[in-house]
Amino acid sequence: QVQLVESGGGLVQAGESLRLSCVASGRTPVWYAMGWFRQAPGKERELVGSLGWIQGNTYYADSVKGRFTISGERTKNTIYLRMDSLKPEDTAVYYCAASSRKGEYNHWGQGTQVTVSS
Repeated sequence: QVQLVESGGGLVQAGESLRLSCVASGRTPVWYAMGWFRQAPGKERELVGSLGWIQGNTYYADSVKGRFTISGERTKNTIYLRMDSLKPEDTAVYYCAASSRKGEYNHWGQGTQVTVSS
C-alpha cells in the first residue's frame, strides 16, 4: 500500500513564500510522475504542476508560472512545491499526487491547507 503525506501548509500574507513537501511511503513503484493539485472552495481541482519522475520534465499551470517551482528527491521519494509571491487566489487545499500508470494520477495525499491573506 502506498501513502502520500503532505506537509508545509499554513497561513501567510500576500507576497510571502511557502514550501510544501510530500513523502511517498510503502510499496512505492517507479512513478511516471508526481504532481501537485489544488482545490479552492467552490472550484474544481486543478493541476498546479508536475514533475516527470524519470526525465525530470516539469509542467506548470499558467496561473503559477514564474512563482511556483517543483522539485524532487528520488532517493527520498519526496516532491516539493516552492511557492513564492503568493496571492490570495492561491488559497486552496493542496494535494500531492503520484502516477504509477501513464496518464493517470492514481495515488493521492490527504491535502494541506494553504491560506494567503491580503
